[in-house]
Amino acid sequence: MPKAAMFNARIETVDTTPAFRDAFKSKRCLVPADGYYEWTKSPADGGKDPWHIFQPGHAPFSFAGLWAYNSNLDITSCTIIIGPSAAPVNQIHDRQPLILDPAYYDAWLDPKTPAGDLRDILSHHIDGQLQFYRVGRDVNAAAIDKRPNDHAGLIEPIKLL
Repeated sequence: MPKAAMFNARIETVDTTPAFRDAFKSKRCLVPADGYYEWTKSPADGGKDPWHIFQPGHAPFSFAGLWAYNSNLDITSCTIIIGPSAAPVNQIHDRQPLILDPAYYDAWLDPKTPAGDLRDILSHHIDGQLQFYRVGRDVNAAAIDKRPNDHAGLIEPIKLL
């Protein structure tokens, strides 16, 4: 059985998982965003319902991340650190990306920050400020239809019955 691909780094094991532990020590990054999506299973038809998650006013923020360079493949990649979801996101999903408080950006990015301080830095997040609403299933259409799907309507709320 093939191993599952690791897309995100779990906060619980980021410093011990072989794929992430070296990057955690010195190759940390910020991934800027102004929102993201999570999906829930629809009780009506079993389909996936997307939710747009954002800060008040759609203010920008940054996910805590890690990066690495693979010389065998000549590829630089990054991952986002995720953890258990906090209110209010825990109403729709049990995990969420860690959104770092801007006051801790410099310490997170500094490769000289002692590894022992990193978990404390990650505990300073702004997750509790997030808001969300349901958006249309067009968000999922790009993967299905193999066509670009990038327009402002993808973050517009839909009316729920």
